[in-house]
Amino acid sequence: MPFDPRSTPLNPVQARVLATLMEKARTVPDSYPLSLNALLSGCNQKSSRDPVMEVNEADAQQALDDLLRLSLVTPVSGSRTQRWEHNFPRGMGVPEQSAVLLALLLLRGPQTAAELRLNAERWHRFADISSVEAFLDELQERSEEKGGPLVVLLPRAPGAREPRWATLLGGPIDLSALPAAPAARSAASSGNEQRIAALEAQVQQLQAQLDALCRQLGIEPENTPEGH
Repeated sequence: MPFDPRSTPLNPVQARVLATLMEKARTVPDSYPLSLNALLSGCNQKSSRDPVMEVNEADAQQALDDLLRLSLVTPVSGSRTQRWEHNFPRGMGVPEQSAVLLALLLLRGPQTAAELRLNAERWHRFADISSVEAFLDELQERSEEKGGPLVVLLPRAPGAREPRWATLLGGPIDLSALPAAPAARSAASSGNEQRIAALEAQVQQLQAQLDALCRQLGIEPENTPEGH
């Protein structure tokens, strides 16, 4: 039976941990599966996150334990340092493209179909916005037997050109608590965020190479600072 968010919705830390594993599996595969330390760095990134969080080690470990019981993550053996990988598509019973969209909604909050296509560029290249909308429609019309809808199309905010989509993995959406749609970002702002994301990916890759070297030498790698 797929995970049903109606009976056991994800809390914010569980959602951040799960979505970070899904992100890093696609954007920095050399450092995946993730150690707890690398996972914390990803959870506490300042870019590509809404909201920005400060997850501590104890809360992240508790979230991993909870997600393990829900069959959404699995530990990986064969390493001196415990590592983790997600089991989202199988645990949820959704295709990879749908998993990408759900993870982006978990990481960055409500987004339009156009924003999702742009933000998914490093994860999966959707052919066009219609392709994104098709997967979102499928997630919204998910049958009760499979656990019900996983996304909802929000009412269009005043001044917004397009409606935004939100995930239901954290439970029903409180429309009164939603922030207003953000103003359109400038090209410079978008470019800066992409450069920051690229630098974070390089740091993750260097950390993976360092971890591999330490394993070859039989020494324990030193902890890296939490967050970038």
